[in-house]
Amino acid sequence: MKQSLPYEVRTSKIAGRGVFATRAIRKGARVIEYTGERITHREADVRYDDEAMAHHHTMLFSLDDEWCLDAIREGNDARYINHSCEPNCEAIQEGDRVFIFAMVPIREGAELTYDYRYDYDDSISLAKAKRVYPCHCGAPSCRGTIVRRRPGEKAAKSARRKKVARTRGGELSAR
Repeated sequence: MKQSLPYEVRTSKIAGRGVFATRAIRKGARVIEYTGERITHREADVRYDDEAMAHHHTMLFSLDDEWCLDAIREGNDARYINHSCEPNCEAIQEGDRVFIFAMVPIREGAELTYDYRYDYDDSISLAKAKRVYPCHCGAPSCRGTIVRRRPGEKAAKSARRKKVARTRGGELSAR
C-alpha cells in the first residue's frame, strides 16, 4: 500500500500557493527534498532580474558559491513552501541536496514554512528590501521582508542571491 504524502499544495494566505500538512508531522521529520535544475549563479542572474520583475518571483536555492537549484525548472512541491519570519521548518543541505525538516511538531492543516534568509548588505536599504522582497507571513516578529542583514559580512555582488540553506556545520551565503 502506497503511503500518502504528509503534505499538499493549495492556496495560501501568505502568498500564492503554499504547502500544508495533511497529517501531524513530528519534530525533526524530513518532509521533502527541494529539487530543481542545477545551474550556476551566473546563469541564475541571466534568467532572473528581480529589480526588472513587476513582482519578485524566483525559486532559487543556493548550494555553494558557484551552484544553485532552479526549482522553476525540474522543481517539485517544495518550491511552494512559503517564507515565514517564525517558521515551523528549516532547510538543511546534505552535500548537493537540500531537505526540508520540521523544526517543531506540526499539526495537520498547518502551512509549512521556513525562513528564506535572503541576505542583504549596506548597498540595499531596508526600505528597498521591503519593496523588492516583501514578507507577508503575518508573524508577530515579521521583519516585513524575506531578507535579513548579515552584519559584519562582505556585501554580496547581487541582491538576487537567494535562499540560504542552513547546514549542520554552519550557514552558506545566500545566492
